[in-house]
Amino acid sequence: MAASATLHSNIAGFATRTGLPSRALLPSRHVGRVLRVRCRQSEERPQEPPAAVSPPPPQPVQTPPTPKRKESTSFSDILAFSGPAPERINGRLAMIGFVSAIAVELARGDDLVAQLANGGLPWFVGTAALLSAASLVPLFKGVSVQSKSSGVMTADAELWNGRFAMLGLVALAFTEYLKGGPLV
Repeated sequence: MAASATLHSNIAGFATRTGLPSRALLPSRHVGRVLRVRCRQSEERPQEPPAAVSPPPPQPVQTPPTPKRKESTSFSDILAFSGPAPERINGRLAMIGFVSAIAVELARGDDLVAQLANGGLPWFVGTAALLSAASLVPLFKGVSVQSKSSGVMTADAELWNGRFAMLGLVALAFTEYLKGGPLV
């Protein structure tokens, strides 16, 4: 039905463009009637089986090497709360602090408060300043931590080790406080 209406409107449109009356294009017996067009489905032919085409061998995917992304070198970006320096420096200090606190406790039997009171505070301040400067210099030069990590020593592994060392120091101090003396 829609096809016949479309055909009729096309014929009428052609007639008006050419200046002929629409009756001139159709025999008189068809004027005023709706044209109906029927489509007949083509006869089914047996299909030939598709030729066996072997797929081309897969090509190895070569990704271009990613250039090293240069990090921001502004002081406020590096030392921002979500910047690359604060957690990494605190983690590095905690790793050294936890290992040295346990080592001194095993060697001399002093708890954390006694270690700091017996000359440990200058060592702590000196180590903190040295490690902070050593950690900040590459960041100010634009070298990212991820670009220097490979194998087992990755940037994520360092962050997790630092987090565990921070928790270890807090747990050590809390345990010694509750116990009233050294852990060992």
